Amino acid sequence: MPRSKNAVPSRQRRRKILNQAKGFFGKRNSAIRSAKEAVDKAMLYAYRDRRNKKREIRRLWITRINAAARLSGVSYSVFMNGLKKNNIEINRKILAELAVKDQGAFNKLVELAKP
Repeated sequence: MPRSKNAVPSRQRRRKILNQAKGFFGKRNSAIRSAKEAVDKAMLYAYRDRRNKKREIRRLWITRINAAARLSGVSYSVFMNGLKKNNIEINRKILAELAVKDQGAFNKLVELAKP
């Protein structure tokens, strides 16, 4: 049986890593070992930060709602508690958008939520 060297698949694996490392600086985009380490680290950061992005966005919504609620004389926690007690189910994304773009509608919600 002839000897198999696995040349094509191993070259394809290396080429795939180097393609993922495009744009990296120095040896990190040309040397296989450095590129593999850099790509692995970049993938870890990408995975982690896709989750962190969701946290950051939610924090931004809460900050915007709190600022708009305080302008109307109510804190964030009192406002959200009032909405929950009155069975008004609007998510934070929509509330933040109302706070920024439609202050009148947001003020009506604040009036409904006031104790």
